[in-house]
Amino acid sequence: MEPKLIDHLFRHHSGKMVSVLTRIFGIKHLEIIEDAVQDTFIKASISWRNKQPEYPEAWLTQAAKNRVLDIFRKLKTERKHLPNINLGTDAIAINELFLDSEIEDAQLRMIFTACHPKLDARDRISFALKTVSGFSIKEISSALLTKEDTIKKRLLRARKAIEQSQLKFQIPQGKALPQRLESVMEVLYLIFNEGFHSNNRNILIRKELCGEAMRLTQMLLKNELTRTPEVYALCALMCFHSARLETKTNAGNELLDLKNQDRAEWYIPLIKMGNSMMNKAVVDQTGFSCYHYEAAIAAEHLRAKTFETTDWGKIHYWYQCLNALQPMPIHVLNMAVVCIQNQDLEIAKAYLDDIKPEDFEQRAYLFYGAKAEYFLAVNKCNDAIKYLDLALNTVNNQLEKDYLQKKKLKLPNHK
Repeated sequence: MEPKLIDHLFRHHSGKMVSVLTRIFGIKHLEIIEDAVQDTFIKASISWRNKQPEYPEAWLTQAAKNRVLDIFRKLKTERKHLPNINLGTDAIAINELFLDSEIEDAQLRMIFTACHPKLDARDRISFALKTVSGFSIKEISSALLTKEDTIKKRLLRARKAIEQSQLKFQIPQGKALPQRLESVMEVLYLIFNEGFHSNNRNILIRKELCGEAMRLTQMLLKNELTRTPEVYALCALMCFHSARLETKTNAGNELLDLKNQDRAEWYIPLIKMGNSMMNKAVVDQTGFSCYHYEAAIAAEHLRAKTFETTDWGKIHYWYQCLNALQPMPIHVLNMAVVCIQNQDLEIAKAYLDDIKPEDFEQRAYLFYGAKAEYFLAVNKCNDAIKYLDLALNTVNNQLEKDYLQKKKLKLPNHK
């Protein structure tokens, strides 16, 4: 079996195993559970080198069940409290917890635990990727552009907060659910965004992050308690963006902007799925979320036959709605870019004057790039080159750096 396939199976399955075993033993034993699951996978990877099991997922599930007794022993549970998991009702109960529907329920519980407001906002993404999605510390570090030691500290803080607050491993009920669900959606949105436009130096797109965010979002939609218009809108947004993933770069691994992407290659099934999700998101809905507006913007781009026929006026309106609901510098910047495309240059300048590069931290190059576009539109080539140089000096990703360099080389007076 290919190492990549083994890694995929292990990662996908470890989140399930950790969630189910946490439901059996309790969230306070999470660290022991994670160690046990990792140990199971290490042993499996060694045994699979010689002979691959006929049904790998079933093999891993059985390994998880077998691990139940090992964990009981590790926890030094007294003999009288140690059930015989091979016989009777205890065996039935544990087997039932490994049914697909129960596994999803356990994973939902884990998502809500990972995204609990009592956890530091910075720790939630790391903790969710580790416990729910099975990402290693090294992978999380790479995805979030953060040192491994920092990720370890975040995971430690998260576990400590769970223990100190005595958080329950459950899906919240009643009035607590909407607020917690909002936190969950925010984490899934950020995971997807990191995959769609990675901060990694050498990788622009991380499909595994996009896929994991979509899988977890669809899991929310399978549960009637978490099946809300906002979650449908978030799923629609992910579908619309994912439909363009393969066209963001060409065969030479060069970045392609929206104008130069091959629209014939946009993935129609995902667009149709996004449209279906969006239709459900707006049924009987009186007010819209930020995910509704972002999905509407993404849909408008997909609807245009060509870049030139894009309805920039409608996109500008959706951005105005989005910024009114959730005021953020990035929305203002996007409105400026839209106005440049629509030749509303005075409005674009007003937007750009209202923000500054510090607003965007490590993505300041986006601000400089937009300023360069504005100066090109008003025929001030030297100013455009100046801001392209600033963008080149601050951009981290190599593909984006190459893209900006090529843009600069096409201008007169460049050095």
